[in-house]
Amino acid sequence: MRRRPAVARLLAPALLLALGACVEVRPGVLSTPANEVAVEREGRFVGLIGPRVQHSDPYFGVRDTNFYCLRSWLDRNSGEVTHQLYLTESYSGAKRNWNAASDNRGSPLRFVPIRSDEISCDRNCSYAEEFAAALPENLLRGNPQGFSVSFTSASGARLTIPVADKLITKQLAAVDAARRMLARSAER
Repeated sequence: MRRRPAVARLLAPALLLALGACVEVRPGVLSTPANEVAVEREGRFVGLIGPRVQHSDPYFGVRDTNFYCLRSWLDRNSGEVTHQLYLTESYSGAKRNWNAASDNRGSPLRFVPIRSDEISCDRNCSYAEEFAAALPENLLRGNPQGFSVSFTSASGARLTIPVADKLITKQLAAVDAARRMLARSAER
């Protein structure tokens, strides 16, 4: 059995405390999934996944559908961090093909396609898409009151996601805590 490196053992409890969350799953309400905080045990990056928020009702009542969250990856070597607003969307009808993102000022954000699956086409077609918008750190740190990200699709659909101040505060606190822990472990 492999032991977790000391950094991972030290980071996990601090990150769990820094991210915290509420308990219900309803549109606009924070939830507490089992994988709320991911700390990569080996490798170059520490992954921080914030609380999930439903952007619409779970598809056919399936909990892990139609949510969004902030995700951050901290490079253990350089200390640099990359942030994303990650979404899952499951729906029926014509395929949407999400392909662009912008902030609430209309500035484009890098769109990150992750996965697109056809669930079924027995009667009407159903799809599940996963995608993200890359968020510059200055967008998160410069908007502690919150902001929104709009996604658009090739089919003309639009989905605007509010990134609440609570999500930003929790995510940045977790990133800052992870940076401090990495700095302390590097000093040893």
